[in-house]
Amino acid sequence: MAKIVGMEVLDVRFPTSRDLDGSDAMNPDPDYSAAYVVLHTDSGPDGYGLTFTIGRGNDVQAAAIRALEPHVLGRDVPEDAAALGDLSRTLVGDSQFRWLGPEKGVSHMAIGAIVNAAWDLASRRAGLPLWKFLARMSPEELVSLVDFRYLSDALTEQDALDILRAAEPGRAARLARIEANGYRAYSTSPGWLGYSDAKLVRLAEQAVADGFEMIKLKVGGDLDDDVRRLKLARETVGQDIRVAVDANQRWDVDTAITWMNALAPYDPYWIEEPTSPDDVLAHAAIAKAVAPIKVATGEHVQNRVMFKQFLQAEAISVLQLDASRVGGVNENLAILLLAAKFGIPVCPHAGGVGLCELVRHLSMFDYVAVSGSDEDRSIEWVDHLHEHFTDPAVVRDGRYLAPTEPGFSARMHDATLRRFVFPDGPEWTETASEYF
Repeated sequence: MAKIVGMEVLDVRFPTSRDLDGSDAMNPDPDYSAAYVVLHTDSGPDGYGLTFTIGRGNDVQAAAIRALEPHVLGRDVPEDAAALGDLSRTLVGDSQFRWLGPEKGVSHMAIGAIVNAAWDLASRRAGLPLWKFLARMSPEELVSLVDFRYLSDALTEQDALDILRAAEPGRAARLARIEANGYRAYSTSPGWLGYSDAKLVRLAEQAVADGFEMIKLKVGGDLDDDVRRLKLARETVGQDIRVAVDANQRWDVDTAITWMNALAPYDPYWIEEPTSPDDVLAHAAIAKAVAPIKVATGEHVQNRVMFKQFLQAEAISVLQLDASRVGGVNENLAILLLAAKFGIPVCPHAGGVGLCELVRHLSMFDYVAVSGSDEDRSIEWVDHLHEHFTDPAVVRDGRYLAPTEPGFSARMHDATLRRFVFPDGPEWTETASEYF
């Protein structure tokens, strides 16, 4: 049996703050970064994973991943659901590491990076892209991957089996549709808060020309500016294109309601992260007050238990899971099953470093084997940093193309790692005075 013989962790950072790519009301100058992990094996291939951060603090995230190395070295290379479930349970079950969460924050994201690298490794060995590797598992295998602790009041193992078995008859046809047509995308590229009005208009026009049916704008800095920008966007794209807005946790409840009432004449499709990502009741109050505008959240929701509560409280009408915020593929499977149980569409968070690459696998798997639906579902698209990945996400005519390369698409080019590793890569040693 092949063994994992090494775990390499790199702090990789991209200077996106120089052009204000990724800027929003809460994060005005992010440097998109990744704590990047490689599971080395004694017989190849290796497995690749990452968790996304926005610059300083990436060293803390990398250190947390390294702290889990004793659970990984010497393990048999995982090849099936049983081994992948055991690895997840071992990492989450480390009581002293768990104390730092439990199951949230830096410690949980570290677990997710390793779990995702293990899934990348397993699907590479199977010669399949992750979405197909998952979609070929039986309902029983998939259910064995999920930790139902704390979920049983909303989702039982039998519920999950029923959902997955109901989706089985159409799996092959939906898989063929994904291969032929891809999966709907929406574009955030026009909407960064630091962009000028002229750039917003130009990128919005381009998004429509490129086939996108929805764009998204960042809001929450200044109300008058947001009204002007949303009016410009609506005039640019017309009434048939959806325009979502994203406050990145900026507001209290009353502020969110006041702000969205002011934006309502321009028909925003959803308001994303209007308030603290931990405040279920605040989201519920906002959702009730701003309807029919939808409330969306999820990129900072820390685990499956929080998602359960958002769904139980009818606090969100769009669920935005993230590929690297929670404990990896296993926990995201639990979240997909919860969304299916409550009938809520999943529109994942993407952008960042590698998130477009990773999350397309989860949405395509969800369509094929879990929800069986693509109604009102789309994946966020931000068109930067894809060139650094060996299997980059591709969007054509407003749709993500189905990945065909084996694995979870997290591997970066060696040249990228050499140039952008922090603090010793040339990108940082040559511009140290700008960063520190």
